[in-house]
Amino acid sequence: MNHGRPAVRGLAAALAALVALTAAGCSAKAKNGDGEQTGAGGVRTGEGVTDETISLGALTDMTGVYATLGKSVTQAQQLYVKQVNAAGGICGRRLELTVRDHGYDPQKALAAYTELEPKVLGYAQFIGSPFVAAVKQRVDGQDKGLVLPQAWSASLLGSPYIRVLGSTYDVETINAVDFLLTEKGLKAGDKLGHVYFEGDYGENALKGAKYAADKAGLTVVEQKIKPTDNDMSAQVAALKQAGVKAVVISAGPRQAASLVGVAAATGLKVPVVGNNSAFAPQLLGTQAGPALQEMYWFASPSLPIGADTPTAEKLVADYRAAYPADGLDNGIVAGWTAVSVFGEALKKACLAKDLTREGVDRALLSMNAHDVGFGMVHDLGDPTAPSSRESVILQPDASVPGGMRTVRQPFVSEAAKTYAP
Repeated sequence: MNHGRPAVRGLAAALAALVALTAAGCSAKAKNGDGEQTGAGGVRTGEGVTDETISLGALTDMTGVYATLGKSVTQAQQLYVKQVNAAGGICGRRLELTVRDHGYDPQKALAAYTELEPKVLGYAQFIGSPFVAAVKQRVDGQDKGLVLPQAWSASLLGSPYIRVLGSTYDVETINAVDFLLTEKGLKAGDKLGHVYFEGDYGENALKGAKYAADKAGLTVVEQKIKPTDNDMSAQVAALKQAGVKAVVISAGPRQAASLVGVAAATGLKVPVVGNNSAFAPQLLGTQAGPALQEMYWFASPSLPIGADTPTAEKLVADYRAAYPADGLDNGIVAGWTAVSVFGEALKKACLAKDLTREGVDRALLSMNAHDVGFGMVHDLGDPTAPSSRESVILQPDASVPGGMRTVRQPFVSEAAKTYAP
């Protein structure tokens, strides 16, 4: 996710070198049964599991580009752990969640993964598609610990241990473009702007935009940025000059707010739609707030935190009681979804009397119709596919809990149905 080819090669080289070093440091560690034992209740156990505890890891971003969402993801997962333990734990064991903040820095992310890997059963959180992709070979090869990332790049598909919860960025973007076509006046022959982070996230979303554009007879006007680019003035000027009729943004909340704010101020009054990680309700209190409510929408792999479902309503009440000083956003939903899916896999693994990493992985693969309570049913039985192809379209709205209202219920566009991630 860096700007320019030299930067990309530098990031790729750094990630590759770090992965090689961490793999070398652990290459002598035996897996596949070594260190496993039978614990309390006749349950097989391995890394991260004792007779008293089940240890999970969380690799988050609380100081970088996704700091706001990372905090919400983490607090939602800590709330889940607290509630589960208050109810007696899982398989007679108390859950523990060890959190490391990588600040969206590749070196810190990989160092934190390496530190926690021998200590935890798996990861209920790992923010950052490029960082998850960097450890994918190691996870699939020697580690085999379940990873439920807050990342939706299609490059993460194909692993039985790294499971994408919801539609991947390419599928999500295809659905987002369908929204522009069916409800916002975009039509064949128009130009569609796309502002995106370089790297797994943005480039996967770009594939979806190009696929949807080809199906609909659109021309994509690309604007590549890096996570440290917070002023979108140059990108807006280029898109305005190109004559785009709508814009997709696959970046962070700050970039989306700048893009929409600058576009509104300079007369580029076109609909803008973002991916799920390109919005945070806190932006509604900024100067860009009015423009966001007028001309911005974003796709999501779930209903919003303020949805009218029993699960959402209970989570809102519990979260507010636990964190009264903090606002609501969809990071809460993402965090809760991942940790509750992990918890369900642990319960199934317990019934099979196998809390090893392999046992938990097998349990997850048996979950082919899991409803977390936020509008989507997840099929986790096929590692080569996202757990869902559905998206919800949300619009910023300061008047509703969580600052987001649903304008299009869960759907799969015709183009997304036939697309192969």
